[in-house]
Amino acid sequence: MSIHVGIVEDNRSVRENLAEFIEGTPGFACVAACATAEEALRKLPAIRPDVALVDINLPGKSGVDFVKEFRGLCPGTQLIMLTVEAESARVFESLKAGATGYLVKHVAAEEILEAIREVHAGGAPMSSQVARMVVGTFREPPPTRAPDVLLSVRETEILGLLAKGHRSKEIADVLGIGVGTVNTHVRHIYEKLHVRSRAQAVAKYAGR
Repeated sequence: MSIHVGIVEDNRSVRENLAEFIEGTPGFACVAACATAEEALRKLPAIRPDVALVDINLPGKSGVDFVKEFRGLCPGTQLIMLTVEAESARVFESLKAGATGYLVKHVAAEEILEAIREVHAGGAPMSSQVARMVVGTFREPPPTRAPDVLLSVRETEILGLLAKGHRSKEIADVLGIGVGTVNTHVRHIYEKLHVRSRAQAVAKYAGR
């Protein structure tokens, strides 16, 4: 079955080119292409796409505000933010709001398709410069936290690998442990940080 994709992008040329490219690629279907967050909030909840590409700088209601509202309406839709530059504050703001991935707009069209595939399969795709910025936060001393949200050394290792986009099987191979053990650690990370996704866990533990 095709991956159903919605687009929320105010630039008409970018919106139409994305829609045409996605619709013309086997295994994908563009089910809606909206120019504003307001339009998307009217249309997408009824369509419930598998994945939505969302411009972060929309006129009127911003992309971040859209994500906050839409996440409650369609929790099953994975949201990938699109932006012209990787600004750290906006990246973490988007991830905290519920976005699952973050891409800069100048990436190749094939990279956008790969990101859609990855997020649909449970990953958290990010452009390389965004991933480097996120991983860089783990080199800084973490902010002081209450004991009940402190992660163990192993949990911090796993969260760092999640931030790089690794899946459970890949993390298990890197650390030399079982996939079940990885999933148990991930569940404990979610519980300690009170989050429901790897993107939210990365953003929250980074202290942004």
